[in-house]
Amino acid sequence: MVADKPGSRSNSRNTGKKKKKRSPRKWFFGLFFTVVIAIICGIIGYLLIILNGERILSENAEKFVIGEPSVIYDANGVEVAQLVDQQNNRDSADYSEIPKQLIEAVVATEDQRFYEHSGIDLWAIGRALVKDVIARSAVEGGSTITQQLAKNMFLTSDKTFFRKATEASIAVALENKMSKEEIITMYLNRIYMGKGVYGVKAAAKLYFDKDLQDLELWEMATLAGMPKAPSRYNPLSNPELSKERRGVVLQLMYDQGLITQSEMEEAKAVDYVAPDNIEETDNNAYPAFIDYVVDEALKVMPDITEDELRIGGYSIYTTLNQQAQKAVEEEFADDSNFESSVDDQKVQGAMVIMDHSDGAIQAIAGGRDYVRKGLNRAQVQRQPGSAFKPIVSYGPALESGDYTPSTVLENDQRCFGSYCPKDAHGATPVTMLKAVEESRNLPAVWMLNQIGLSTGMKFAEKLGFEFEDQDKNLTIALGGMTKGVTPLQMATAYSAFANDGVSVEAHAIVKIENRAKNAVYKFKGSKGERVMKESTASYMTEMLQAVVQSGTGKKAAMNRPVAGKTGTTQHGLQGFDSSANRDVWFVGYTPQWTAAVWMGYDKTDEQHVLKNSSGQAAAMFSKVMTKAMEGMEKGSFSQAPSTPEPTPTPTKLAEVNGFTANFLPEEMKVQLSWNAAPGEGITYQIFRKEAEAASFEPFLDSVSGTTAEDINISLGMTYQYYVVAYDPATNSTSDPSATVTVEIPEAELEFPEVTPEPTPTPGDTVEPEIPPVVTEPPVETPVETPGEGTETPPPGTDSEEQPDQGDADNGSDPAAGSEIGVGEGDGIGIDTNQGVAVP
Repeated sequence: MVADKPGSRSNSRNTGKKKKKRSPRKWFFGLFFTVVIAIICGIIGYLLIILNGERILSENAEKFVIGEPSVIYDANGVEVAQLVDQQNNRDSADYSEIPKQLIEAVVATEDQRFYEHSGIDLWAIGRALVKDVIARSAVEGGSTITQQLAKNMFLTSDKTFFRKATEASIAVALENKMSKEEIITMYLNRIYMGKGVYGVKAAAKLYFDKDLQDLELWEMATLAGMPKAPSRYNPLSNPELSKERRGVVLQLMYDQGLITQSEMEEAKAVDYVAPDNIEETDNNAYPAFIDYVVDEALKVMPDITEDELRIGGYSIYTTLNQQAQKAVEEEFADDSNFESSVDDQKVQGAMVIMDHSDGAIQAIAGGRDYVRKGLNRAQVQRQPGSAFKPIVSYGPALESGDYTPSTVLENDQRCFGSYCPKDAHGATPVTMLKAVEESRNLPAVWMLNQIGLSTGMKFAEKLGFEFEDQDKNLTIALGGMTKGVTPLQMATAYSAFANDGVSVEAHAIVKIENRAKNAVYKFKGSKGERVMKESTASYMTEMLQAVVQSGTGKKAAMNRPVAGKTGTTQHGLQGFDSSANRDVWFVGYTPQWTAAVWMGYDKTDEQHVLKNSSGQAAAMFSKVMTKAMEGMEKGSFSQAPSTPEPTPTPTKLAEVNGFTANFLPEEMKVQLSWNAAPGEGITYQIFRKEAEAASFEPFLDSVSGTTAEDINISLGMTYQYYVVAYDPATNSTSDPSATVTVEIPEAELEFPEVTPEPTPTPGDTVEPEIPPVVTEPPVETPVETPGEGTETPPPGTDSEEQPDQGDADNGSDPAAGSEIGVGEGDGIGIDTNQGVAVP
């Protein structure tokens, strides 16, 4: 008999206790009592939730209409505004007053299962949790309309009331005490609807000047889309975003079978127009600045709603300078500072003033009638015209170290690919200083072409600008952009020039405290980011001072040092033959503050264009800043480095002469010939244009001799030619030769049988019959070899011209499908789609 090995199963059975197996009966009772206990705990928990909700309702019912308004203070700690006027901002409606379709729109958007759940939608919560897990962040909420009402009703209570469990208990209690009709009515009367108003009844009056029962579908969908973000989606502040949000609501209604497709499409297409007799309910002073503060507060505290911010009892300390703000509002209220209009649609304007040492916004003008309209034009994108030249052309050129204000720039008429900018002063070369001072167009485009599109765009991006793919062409040198820029962006960008090359964060809020006076947000201070060399900023300031002293910005001069740049964009309206303008700008700075001024119509058409140029914006800058900075030291700008003597540009090759073109009917070809240009290794490029063609095209490249042939011709056609010489050793080209024209006969030539002719007697001459050669002056000038990011442009390319006046520097809105005007001084319309594309 073999003994068991230590650790064997037999040994373990002998040493351990035998394990008892549970019977099915015990398993059943164990599971049964577990389920019963769970049910009992659930019932107790549910009862506690209900009782807790009932208790909260009974103890805090009065808080439905009570809120502690948040207060805004200026830079000196003086109260300037309260965010809620409790007496005038609410207007309750009975259930019978609220259109059924409005209720359907709200339910379809906010809580599709509103009529099915009892305050808490477990299905929606589960769906939201799944999406949050997939996205690894909170991307969707599961709150019902009842829960939102519960949260809003007790906004002024202890913060623990916002915990989801307590919110749920209040929602369940509300469902037990009230009918669905009562809940939805209370919700629609209580919800914040932007611009300081609560409830759909007050909102209908504010935004549409209508009673609830008179609302159309598109108006109801607009209101239904606002509760998610009333400051962002209300049609007064953001008509385009409001229209997009309305489309989302209408699509949800259609998907749920509440409206037809034709009703949806019709309601989606309506453009919002604010009522003429609209009345702003917020009676606080400085509404544009206050609205900007609210927007900024919601960005720095993303976990609260605008409703919570407004009546949460917060103390918001800002950078507001009341002297500057009053100066802005006084001048914007003076009609004499603006062009008169043909009707009641006024010429509008916007202005931003900031301290460029720390980014503190001093004052904001959102428009002439901001209190009534509510559109903050300081944050609306416009075409900047020549005000963009320092940002994308001259600034990056100075930053490269290869150019200074005394560098001589090309200034002759030429084409860059199919883009042919022009201005009234295009002729002899000029220094960069003179080009900036007089807002020349051609040197700005030439400069961007030399440094390369990518270099210019990267410099602008460091200053806070973004570009669309279709912006990647030379038209941006003159401000031709797809979306444009805002006055706030322009002020921030120029502040880096003013601040010795350091960019700071523009901000309006210093600190936010809660009711307990504990800081819930503090601006940490902007240490600033160096975005350019100090020498670049100093050189730019030197040139921009010349603009104010003796250039296009003379009207901006005041009793202290000023530097700045004008900007004008042409109207860009198809088929409208006028030199009128769309936008005018002045962006400038003193040693302490930077400001941007824009003027123009909200909507440009043939009746609503600006007759004058950027001088009116420059004058507004001077008037406002003189008052705003009264009592401040004048200060001085940093001294710019000394600049060397102007460097002449490379000498061009001599123009090719002796150019002729003869049609040889026997061989059906055109024979071209010219005199050789001086120099070794010179090659030639021939350009040809058919009579009906819009522009010349390259025909032959790298011709080494002085003759060429064109055999690709057709009967009855007329052709024009010119030749350009190229020296590869110096990478330079000549001006175009004289243009010659050749006419090809319409009918085929019949050649008679050749018979011997008598030998001519001495003294006789026989001349061949050759079509005449017409010599014309050159059409266009050739193109310098382009810089980085451009294709080699053929000389002589045509472009459509559009005359201008004054110092108009023209660009317009490409999104409007119009031509972009270019630069101050000539106002030639350009098509942004014709720019030279970046590879």
